[in-house]
Amino acid sequence: MKKVILSAITILFLGYVAKAQTTTSTGETKIDLSGRAADHLVFQFGSDALMSRPDSVKTSGFSRHFNVYFMYDKPFKKNQHYSVAFGAGLGTDNLFLDNHTYANLKTSASTLPFQQLDTTANHFAKQKLTTIYLQAPVELRYYSDPAHPGKSWKAAAGIKAGMLLKAYSKAKNYETAGGASIYGKTFIEKQEDTRFFNSTDITLTGRVGYGIFSFDMGYTPTGYLRDGYGAVMNKVSFGITISGL
Repeated sequence: MKKVILSAITILFLGYVAKAQTTTSTGETKIDLSGRAADHLVFQFGSDALMSRPDSVKTSGFSRHFNVYFMYDKPFKKNQHYSVAFGAGLGTDNLFLDNHTYANLKTSASTLPFQQLDTTANHFAKQKLTTIYLQAPVELRYYSDPAHPGKSWKAAAGIKAGMLLKAYSKAKNYETAGGASIYGKTFIEKQEDTRFFNSTDITLTGRVGYGIFSFDMGYTPTGYLRDGYGAVMNKVSFGITISGL
């Protein structure tokens, strides 16, 4: 995954250099971009997975993310098929645990324990770990038709840096091994603590699409948990982006 995204960044950059080197002394013919918005709201949603996840960390279903950014798009003067975009926003990740895996954020232990419960033990029907980051994305973008982005093939590669704002666990419906609810199906246990999770988040990103829709992917070389606070796990993500890119 990391190699794929780095390759995409390299291809976009080399493509820009090659285009720039073919411009004449009088300059490349200007494209009318008056109808193209300079700023965009970007919405992303999709699925996440943790690489190198130990057996003690069992997940259930699709862990997912939802991101929203406000980004400013600035075309290059010599080659308007390319632009650089930058902005800020929020990234939210939800990791869903197997119903016999329990993460206790209020533990006094120095590492985050993922407790494996016996099949005969009481347990929560559902539990998720949520992290919320303030993120600053930067992208190198390509438009096949820069004057008409709504009818253009597009690609982007970049990086986003994040700062952890909040981390919490949310468990629902404590039940017996046989599935009988103990405190009622609306019972919720919520624990909030940021100390186990990486305070900074660096993600390599890439996406390709047409019009306002694109397929995105990401790889986070910084660990899901802080160094020394648990297993070393790196996140990969796939999803859909809706934006003016």
